Amino acid sequence: MKPTKICNILFVCLIMSFTQKTTAHPGGHYHDTNVMNSWHLKNGEIISGNFSMGKNDFILLEQKEGVMVKVLLPDLSEQDQLLARFKINKFEKLNNEFISAINSVPQTKKVWNYFYVLLSLVFAFAALFLFSKIISILHKNSFSINKSFALPACFALMIVSTYACKKSTQNIVTATTTTTSTVIPKTTTGFIDSAIAPYKPAVGTNWDATYFYISSNGLPSHNKMVGITNWQQQVPIPQFYTGANSWSIPLQPVYAATPVSTISNFRKGAIAVAVNGIPIFNALNNTGQDSYLIGELDNWGGHCGKGDDYHYHAAPLHLSTTSGLMPIAFALDGFAVYGAKEPDGVSMQPLDTCHGHIYNNRVYHYHGTTNYPYVIGAMKGKVTTDPLTPAPENQILPQAFASPLRPALTPLNGAAITAYSYTGTNAYKLTYTIGTGTAFINYSWDATNKYTFVFTAVNGTTTTSIYQR
Repeated sequence: MKPTKICNILFVCLIMSFTQKTTAHPGGHYHDTNVMNSWHLKNGEIISGNFSMGKNDFILLEQKEGVMVKVLLPDLSEQDQLLARFKINKFEKLNNEFISAINSVPQTKKVWNYFYVLLSLVFAFAALFLFSKIISILHKNSFSINKSFALPACFALMIVSTYACKKSTQNIVTATTTTTSTVIPKTTTGFIDSAIAPYKPAVGTNWDATYFYISSNGLPSHNKMVGITNWQQQVPIPQFYTGANSWSIPLQPVYAATPVSTISNFRKGAIAVAVNGIPIFNALNNTGQDSYLIGELDNWGGHCGKGDDYHYHAAPLHLSTTSGLMPIAFALDGFAVYGAKEPDGVSMQPLDTCHGHIYNNRVYHYHGTTNYPYVIGAMKGKVTTDPLTPAPENQILPQAFASPLRPALTPLNGAAITAYSYTGTNAYKLTYTIGTGTAFINYSWDATNKYTFVFTAVNGTTTTSIYQR
């Protein structure tokens, strides 16, 4: 065999040996000892497999023997959709960190990498030159540098080109890759709708790509007003929380750069909406006092504002009797509010200063409690405030608004509401005491929205007021 052929063969073997050691990846990621995770579909089927990667609308699961299965996110159960989105976000974050780590290599180190490759090629050519010369002398053949180095030169050029392309690609990635903030999984409309389902048809729902809308007449099905000892003489009447005046829940929550505290903000308007369609206000009233502690709230955590609009200031924990482990409310920043238990049924875990947390690697949520701040200590999510209402009496937008019917009255000192009852079609009776005396308010409205109020004082005198909407 000619020395040039021997040289070329040896060079090829050397290159193959080098590339095999540096690029080989024996086997896949699956091993017989792997534990397969269970993924639940909406149709009841369970798929076993470990998360491999995913995009916005699907995930790839690696099963036994490395078999890959594609599963669409909408086919997964609500809880597993949340888990899948968490893993997708984590997967993308790890990839971005890896790319950033590569791109953070100092430029001087990249220059030295080129130098080492070129130096290695020089030594390789020198060794091949000597080896080829020796064989040529032994076989008494003429030695041709051009011929004996034709093939090795081609391989050398391929290596240099490949290495250069790799570096060029890395430079391109550096120029186009940016660091992004934490992306919260978009809340599915089905999840919110299923939480509200037990309260339909009194509560209506619809949505678009940005908001989930909740409509109601502002009157809960449970009893009201009983237990109030600090009363401003307002009573519950229907509100028009419908159409463009519905409550709006963002479907894509975004973490606030700095959570806005409810201690010095949001003393006007709602900060959340209960799943029964009743708004939830700040625990502090417009004077900065704890509404519950000063006796303004009834046995269900609510009362009426100056517009005769019923709303909660404390957490409506009684809704858990109907809602079970589903949310009892949704904050106006888009995060859910749960009761005394976590979504999986365990007791509530420690809360942060916003009165919420991320439990079991799921999505952030708040919890209602029997102690201050009752629902929300600070808005964890980004919200827009009304520029016309400065703090502390600012409010979140978009916001549904009550429709006042009559002028606001003044607090009735010493009054304690003892009973509230339904007396007929669109008719109610509120009973209260002052000292040893008992007084009443009977009020009703007809199909033309004419409201009639009959006030019976402790001494038995009556006064009638009529208002038209």
